[in-house]
Order: sequence, then C-alpha cells, then structure tokens
Amino acid sequence: MLRPDRIFPAFRAALAVLLAVTVAVPAAAQSLIRDPDIEYALDRLARPLITAAGLSPNRINVLVINDDRMNAFVIDDRAVFIHSGLILRLEDAAELQAVIGHELAHIANGHITRRMANRRSANTAAGIATALAAAAAIAGEPAAAGAAAVGATTSANRRYLSHTRAEEASADSSGLRYMAESGIDPQAMRRVLEKFRGQEVLSVGRQDPYVRAHPLTRDRLRAVEGLIAALDREFATEPEADYWFARAQGKLSAFLRAPSWTLRQVGRNDRSDVALMRRAVAYHRRPDPDAALREIDALAAKRPNDPFVHELRGQILLESRSFGAAITAYRRAAELAPGNALILGGLGRALLTREDAAGNRQALEVLENARSRDPRNPRMMRDLAVAYARAGNTGMASLATAERYALLGRIRDAAIHAKRAAGALPQGSPGWRRADDILKASRDAT
Repeated sequence: MLRPDRIFPAFRAALAVLLAVTVAVPAAAQSLIRDPDIEYALDRLARPLITAAGLSPNRINVLVINDDRMNAFVIDDRAVFIHSGLILRLEDAAELQAVIGHELAHIANGHITRRMANRRSANTAAGIATALAAAAAIAGEPAAAGAAAVGATTSANRRYLSHTRAEEASADSSGLRYMAESGIDPQAMRRVLEKFRGQEVLSVGRQDPYVRAHPLTRDRLRAVEGLIAALDREFATEPEADYWFARAQGKLSAFLRAPSWTLRQVGRNDRSDVALMRRAVAYHRRPDPDAALREIDALAAKRPNDPFVHELRGQILLESRSFGAAITAYRRAAELAPGNALILGGLGRALLTREDAAGNRQALEVLENARSRDPRNPRMMRDLAVAYARAGNTGMASLATAERYALLGRIRDAAIHAKRAAGALPQGSPGWRRADDILKASRDAT
C-alpha cells in the first residue's frame, strides 16, 4: 500500500511531525509516502551506488516525501529523502541515480557527521520529524517547521540542511565517481543540474527548495562537465534500472495525479507492466473496481511471483470491500516477501475485517511482526491498537495508540494514552518501558 525496538527515547531530542503514510488519499505536504513497491524500486536503483560509496546497502533507505516541489536531502547516515515532485520530473533511472549518488556523497564524505551530534534518531519517528521540519524550513515555511519540531528554529534548520559550495563540489565529484563505478552514465548529473539552472536568479519564494539547500553556480556546472569529460568512456543504458524507475514513477503519479490524467497518458492498447499497473490504480481511484481488477489480474498473470503486484491487488480488493479475496491476495504477497513490514501491515489490516477471535489472533501476530520490523507506520499502529483492544489487552492497546499519536506529533494525546498503558502494564516490562519513554518525552517537550 502506497504508505526500524525502542524508538521513543528519541523524542527527548525532537517531537514527531504528522506522518500521513497512505497515498491512496494524498497527504499534506511534508508527509512520507510509504509503499513497498516504490521503496523496493528505489532500493534497487540506490544499491549499486551505496556499495560504490563504501556504505552498507542494508543500512540506508531511500524515502519519498509527498511534496510537489523538487528537492532531495539527507539528515544523517541512514536515509536519503526525495520529494515526489522531483521523482515525477526526472526522465530516466540515471537521473534519479544521479540525485541519490550526490546525496550519498554527503554521507560518505562526512558532511553530515558534524550535524548529527544532537540528531541521531533518523530511524525513529522523531528523526523523521526532524527531517520533515527541516525540509519545511528549507522550503521557506517557518510556520510548518515550528509546528513540526518544538525548539528548532527556522534558521537552525536551514543551516542544518544547507550545504556549502565546497561540500556541493565534493559531493558532485564523488557522486559522479559512484555512478561511473556502477556503470551509470554520469551525463545524467549534468542533466539534473540543468533542470535547476537559472533558479538562483529568482526570488527566494519562487526557487525550488533544492536550490536553497544545494547552492548552484555556473562554476559548479562547468566543473561537473569537466569531470564527465575526463572520464572519456561510453556508458550503456540499463534496461532493468529504467524498468524499476518507470514502475516507481508510474505508480507514484497514478496515486498522486487525477485518474483521468493517468488514463489519458496510458494508451488502452499498452499491455506493459507499468501501463497495466497505472490503469489499475486509476480505475481503483475513480472508483471502478471491476476495471481495476481486470487490469491488476492481467498484471498478476504476467508476474505471478511479484509480491508487490499481489499487494496492490490486495489493496484494491480491501478498499472495494472484497475482504476474503483481499486476505488471499495479501497472504500471497506476504509469502513472496515475508520480511516486508508494509506488506505485513496490509495483511494484518485485511485480517481485522474478519471480526472473529481466530482472525484477530492472526492479525495480532502479523501486526506485531510488522511493528518489530518497522514501527514508523501510524496506520499499522492504529490497526495494532484495534487488535489488542479486541483481544481484551487494554494496556497494549493504549500503548499502540500512544505510539501512534507520538508518530503523528500529537504528544499530549500520546502522553494521555501512555499514562493509561503504564498503569495497566506490569512495571518494568518492555511495554511499560516504551510507555515510560513517551511520558518522559512529553515532559521534556513542555
């Protein structure tokens, strides 16, 4: 669905911001888009660059922020954030890899290290909140930044995300090297910079956030052109990379743009994987479930062992209230990708529709598995609270609700439910300690 164990001590450093994680109903700006298919595609594109940078592919995630403006940034050594607007404006996989490679260079070259002393929580809800608050500040929205992170001033966030020209030159050089070592055409970096050329002469309010965070100069562009010329070799296109780029971009656009726009862009006779997926999403959003299922079933026939196709089929069925079939589709997706927390969350949600004791037990097991793998998903936390409530475990239901409110930045509501959880759970137990962390964070925030 278009949407890492103790995470809450990080709230002592920063508060969480609203994370609307389902793109089926597009969220407000500065929210994360969590979708297993898109995140897998971005991982495929980033993995060779992460390896070339000497970093761990299993440690770094590429995450999408739902914002139509063009931007990309890093706040620590665990994640690269890219705006949906930038992904939708790029033309091929190599251009997206150029953006990722440049941001990875900021990590590998140590540009972020000195900024991490007080912000070591990027794998936590608070760390994500810090990222989104800083992004809001860079985008010229001090009000949003202030709402997202208490005590973090706009100017501080600007300094936190903004790079010097020397850092940009260093990241360009390293990013180009990562691309060349990975067999990716470095000319893509020049094309990306050309997209932003001339922005610096605009007023601050009209510039893309990328330009304010990444100083662009003619000298920088000339330096990139010189570095590319010095490579003096040919680079072939990579069909597999372009496939995953098209799939991520196509699914993103199908959920974020109007269904009529998508259907105009995709010809009726186009039977490619991406075309079938885009039409399925567009028809689902109209809504026209029969047409959506016709398209997704055709895609499933072509890719029977693709977990993300079955996951999307499960979403369409679940939101069309075909609950039994949705459970079957999500089960198949989970069988094919048993470690994917987002798919597990979808399966747990579908199992809750059974509204019987056996279904609830299964849902609870699946959702706890999902939470242990990725507790940054408020929607999954809501479902987990429902499952615990149905099981009569009010302490854990209150804890899941508290964690969900903390992820949503509603720290006062989180504290109310954390107090209930702490009162109902055995003192010193893992759940009690998680509730206590939220209470401490709420006191530190006031």
